[in-house]
Formats: sequence, C-alpha cells, structure tokens
Amino acid sequence: MRRGGVGREVAAGAAATVVAVSAAAAPASAYPIFAQQNYPNPREATGKIACANCHLQGKYIEVKMPHEVLPDTIFKTLIELPLKYEKRVQPIADGSKASLNAGAIAIMPEGWKLAPKDRLPKALKKQMKGLAWSPYSKDKPNIVVAGPVPGKIYETMVLPILAPDPNKTPEIVFNKYEFYFGGNRGRGQVYPEGNLSNVNMYTAAAEGTVTEIVPGEKVVITKADGTAVDSVIGKGATVVVEVGESVKKDEQITTNPNVGGFGQEDKEVTLQDMNRVYAYCGLSISIFLAQLVFVLKKKQFEKVQLAEGF
Repeated sequence: MRRGGVGREVAAGAAATVVAVSAAAAPASAYPIFAQQNYPNPREATGKIACANCHLQGKYIEVKMPHEVLPDTIFKTLIELPLKYEKRVQPIADGSKASLNAGAIAIMPEGWKLAPKDRLPKALKKQMKGLAWSPYSKDKPNIVVAGPVPGKIYETMVLPILAPDPNKTPEIVFNKYEFYFGGNRGRGQVYPEGNLSNVNMYTAAAEGTVTEIVPGEKVVITKADGTAVDSVIGKGATVVVEVGESVKKDEQITTNPNVGGFGQEDKEVTLQDMNRVYAYCGLSISIFLAQLVFVLKKKQFEKVQLAEGF
C-alpha cells in the first residue's frame, strides 16, 4: 500500500474533511490581490503575510534592491520566483492541468510608493515586460500587488519604487527602512472563504476496501461491517489506489498536485542624505591629508637626523 509521512497524512485527512463540508462554497482564486477581501493589513504582527494562509507550501524567493537610495529617485527592485515553469503543471478549478501563474506583494514603509508611469525610464519599462502593479487599497498606497501572471514570462518581477523626499514631506526622515516582500507560484490550497481548492492531497476517510472510484468526485470505501464511506476528492486528482485494494484510515489515496508555494523576504534600504555623503567625504579627505602630512614630516625629520649624523 502507498503511504506518505504520518504528519502529512494527518494534515491531508483534515483537509479532505473540510472539503466535504465546504464543497458548496463559491470558488475564488487565492492570489495576493484577493487577500484584500479579508485582510485590511496583509502583514500580521508576527511578520507573516496573509498570502501564506492560502498558499500552505513554502517556496524560496529572492529579492534584489539597492542598499542606499537618494530622495525623490526611482530605483529598481527584482523579485525572483524560481521554478521550472516549463515542466511544472497544476490542476485548475475544472480539473484540467495548466502552467503555473505567479503573483507578488511588496509592503513598503509609509511614504514610499510605486513609481508613476510618466517618470519611468524607457529602459525600465522594457525590463518590466508590461507587468502591472496596483495598490493594495486606497488607504495603503505603500503596499502593491501583481498577478496572477504567467510564471514562464514573469519568473523575475521588476518593481519600480519612488523614494520619498524628506524636504517635501516633514514626517519622512533620513533613516534605514524595512521592506517586506512575498511571492507565490501556482494556486493556493485554501480559498479566501476558507474552503479548500483541488490542489490538495486526499486521504481515506475510513479503513476498509475500495469498492468504487468516481474520478474528480469520490472514492468509496466499504468498511468491514459493510458500511460504505465516501472519501471526497477534488477535480483532476490522480488516484493512487485501485478497486479491491485495502486501505487504512487517513492513508493517502491521491497524489499531491501542489508544486507551487509562497515565500517571504525582508530587506533594508537607507534613505541617504547627500549632505551626509559630502560630510563623510570631507572627513575622509581631511584624515587622509593629515596622515599624509604626518608621513612626509616623519620622512623630513629622518633626513635631518641623517644629515646631522644621528
């Protein structure tokens, strides 16, 4: 018989139970933008971004951005969502297989925002490949989302950010700021309403013998006392048991179709004041000149000592 890890089987068993209860709920797509329906603030106090509530599997992401930026300047941020998009497929709502889409969210400090289109350099527009970022809500323009978009095209997402100007905005100061990013690949395992999608692994609802398999609907298991129990499965699920096979309760009866996942990364950026840079340069030059004068004076003193016979 086919078995997965104990913890995975228990989790999948609970998932299958919820599917049976919530099968009639309206479907929805669980990408970052849809978190707006239930989360006014997508980042919890613990640091977890709301997208992780729907995309239960973790996947690595990498964010590249400058360490220092100047006021009122546009800088580029790269959000990389690596995956073998050409080979990986996942079931969609109707059960058929399709390539994975991708989505991302960027949570910036107050005052930082998406760069306006009329200020974007042509080179940066070309690098974005037509990717559209939108504010998370009217109240939070510093939080932007993108997706769902084809992962094959947007494995690397380009985000143009406009740095604030403390000279124009008194509440903004020259300091170090925290940025929070999240990126997902594929469909989520939980819809925003709480019901599960068909991107889940399913397990046997009872111990017994498999007596019927209805693709995309259920696997009927007959217990030792003759009672038939339905194990609900999602559309497009690949069943790994056969009619006549004995199974135990919570034993895996389908493959796990989830090949995507969600990842987070935090970054720090310093809003730099040019006066500080000038002051640093001035201090460095003065120290260099002082050391140079000291060395030259020492050499001169040594020559005088040699001339006097010391």
